[in-house]
Amino acid sequence: MVIEPDSPEANSAGTDLYEGFDPKTRAALDLTADALVQPPTKRGGPIVRIQNLHKSFGRERVLDGIDLEIERGKTTVVLGPSGTGKSVLLKHVVGLIKPDNGEVYFEDQRVDTLSEPALVPIRKRIGYMFQLGALFDSMSIGENIAFPLVEHTQMDASHRAACVQRVLSLVGLDGYQDKMPAELSGGQQRRVALARAVVLQPCLVLYDEPTTGLDPVRADVINELILALTRQMGITSIVVTHDIASANKVADRMILLHQGAVICDGRPDQVRASDNAVVQRFIQGEADASDLEKIRRAFAGESDTPTLFQEARPDP
Repeated sequence: MVIEPDSPEANSAGTDLYEGFDPKTRAALDLTADALVQPPTKRGGPIVRIQNLHKSFGRERVLDGIDLEIERGKTTVVLGPSGTGKSVLLKHVVGLIKPDNGEVYFEDQRVDTLSEPALVPIRKRIGYMFQLGALFDSMSIGENIAFPLVEHTQMDASHRAACVQRVLSLVGLDGYQDKMPAELSGGQQRRVALARAVVLQPCLVLYDEPTTGLDPVRADVINELILALTRQMGITSIVVTHDIASANKVADRMILLHQGAVICDGRPDQVRASDNAVVQRFIQGEADASDLEKIRRAFAGESDTPTLFQEARPDP
């Protein structure tokens, strides 16, 4: 059963996911000692800082001087059309991509200059929910969720099973441990992916398009889980999405990317009230006039680009 954020079972932000577990299990999950290369200096400050971030792939400029601070204990939603660099931005936070220029910090520790071995302890504190879930098809649900515990703790099988049961109960899927991913619906697979993302009790979770491809009802289950994790456990969330309904429900703050830059940043009501035409087109789901004109001309046979069976029109 999913614990409702406002239910008597839900405590204040920062609740321990494994409260009440035996000391051996808790000790195996205590990653604080090696979570950072150096201790954080400002626990009350932003959990993530990005400064003047630039990234290109070949000639395509994806991120163009991004400056961003992520407030801890809040949900920041990164919006924008497909191809605007939202997922690329997320991958910089966890060190999966290195910037061309700029700096990325997690808990005041610079991460973009670290080697892969040095990134491991930091990644233990960051959960990542990949697009479409990215479950291992050949592993059972229980094995999928236990994978981070196997890789990053000395916990034995019985203690891992207890942790798996705990996180599956949070997403309403306890009893599904022995099922295979193919036996689950798309929405259930996303819930399993979310359980796996939090099994190491991270302080930050990155969500890459968590509701894409889900119907509104199943998408709302994911939204409720994101809210519960923030309110009950105090987890900081960065949610990349183009799902406006989801964004409006979970966001404390919205950021909209366009052509590699942040063009709008504020509370959901402030973003909805923006007078920026690009922002309003995205929120309303309206196509760009230039794209519509290209389509109109193509259907009218007025395209300047010849097809395989057409000759280019001579210049007048």
